[in-house]
Amino acid sequence: MSAERPSLPPVRLHTEAELARDALAAPLLARAVRLARWAGPATRVGAGGELVDAQLPDAARHLGLGDDEDAAAYASEAWRLAVDTGLVDVEDPQDADEAAGGDAEGTVTAGENLALLTSGSPQDVLAIWLDGLEAVHADATAPAFDDFADLIGEDGSVDFDALDWDPEEEAEFLDGVLGNLYLLTLAEAGPADAPVPLPALAASMVVPEDMGEPTDDVLEQVSEAMMRLDDQFRVLEPIGIVEYRPVDETLLTEEGEEATPPADDEDVTRYGMVKLTPLGLYGIRERMLEAGVDAPAVGDLADKGADALLDGIAYYPEEAARTEVGLWLGRRGAEGAVAAAAELLGAARGADRRAPLRRLHCQQALALVGPEAEPAVRAVLGDPELGGLARVWLAERGAADVPAPPEAMIFWLAVDTIAAQLDADGDLDELQELVEGLTGQHSGFFDEAWRVEHPATAEVLEAMSRLHGDRGAAKAARKAAYKARSRQKG
Repeated sequence: MSAERPSLPPVRLHTEAELARDALAAPLLARAVRLARWAGPATRVGAGGELVDAQLPDAARHLGLGDDEDAAAYASEAWRLAVDTGLVDVEDPQDADEAAGGDAEGTVTAGENLALLTSGSPQDVLAIWLDGLEAVHADATAPAFDDFADLIGEDGSVDFDALDWDPEEEAEFLDGVLGNLYLLTLAEAGPADAPVPLPALAASMVVPEDMGEPTDDVLEQVSEAMMRLDDQFRVLEPIGIVEYRPVDETLLTEEGEEATPPADDEDVTRYGMVKLTPLGLYGIRERMLEAGVDAPAVGDLADKGADALLDGIAYYPEEAARTEVGLWLGRRGAEGAVAAAAELLGAARGADRRAPLRRLHCQQALALVGPEAEPAVRAVLGDPELGGLARVWLAERGAADVPAPPEAMIFWLAVDTIAAQLDADGDLDELQELVEGLTGQHSGFFDEAWRVEHPATAEVLEAMSRLHGDRGAAKAARKAAYKARSRQKG
């Protein structure tokens, strides 16, 4: 009975202010900012806007990199990010030369975005950081210099065809990995705050879902993917989207050029461990949204109408749905409780396939409104679709003067409740308990249930025939389902 569902579960993001602080603290962006403030008219850059080699030692010293053997590379990387994110503006040396009529070098000035990092809003900071993430993502999917050093022509051009490198394929691979990591992070039974082993992440991209024991060829592909990801996560970590423990380099000398996937009794942490940071969840979601992926976040529905709320949380995990409803109610305040309850009840009406699940979530949302909702709930006691829900809500709160429901309403509510649970793909044991409890409370349940004027009656009765543990009751449910279908056709 399930309707179309969102492709991803909702993510609970940190506030924009918290994320902006994380972005500013990301090592690579922090270094880029320091270099942007250090740079000036005397800073010398090459044809591509890069710092000339003679400038790199000064830049590295300014960053406090000391005697680190990779200091120049770190300084160069930070400068490229400063250029890519608009923290510095570089005039092309060739343009400067033409303007000066001589051998001028490129000039460097502070970019507009540099001031935004201190005077702008959190959204401004995050927009700059996202530009940086885009640049680092491109770096992570580019071939290593060693791969094409021999392919550079005298004019500096690179023969990429000879390199056998497909930039789109590389980007899709990394995006797929990051998407899988995003899903694992959000999964209810997932790692939560625990890092994901790199072999498992590599296998998620290589091993077919229906494969039992991986073949040697597949294991070799997993090994290759592991090393590919090891390089990529080393590039991505400084921008702040992941916490990464690299592959233990001793494995490479112990086992050859590539680390083979670990055996069951080996320490998996030696093969790389990766975890998305809160900033990483934000960044990957933004990239997904840009690509047109439905990637909901808790809080997206807080300013929407009740219809959008109940439809939107239809397949949310319980905790996320409860949080979303709480945020929605919080926008309306205590003084708007009655109006909010009335709006929820109005949105719960309908005979479409998702209506039962809307009514189930409406009832759960009303529980968060509290006793203030009672006037709105009592107003729908005579409604054929909402009257049963209203009576349950009032009875659970010990309200007085709750009218007994007509028998037809009892059966309609039973069908509606089971239809909602089926649509939600709830726990089968709980659903079976619900089915057997309903039939146990009402003798001759199936003799009456097939007459219920509900769009899902036949489907519900068929499901009850599969779920009921008593063979006689299951047979009665099948007969009732047949009668309901015949009645609908007639």
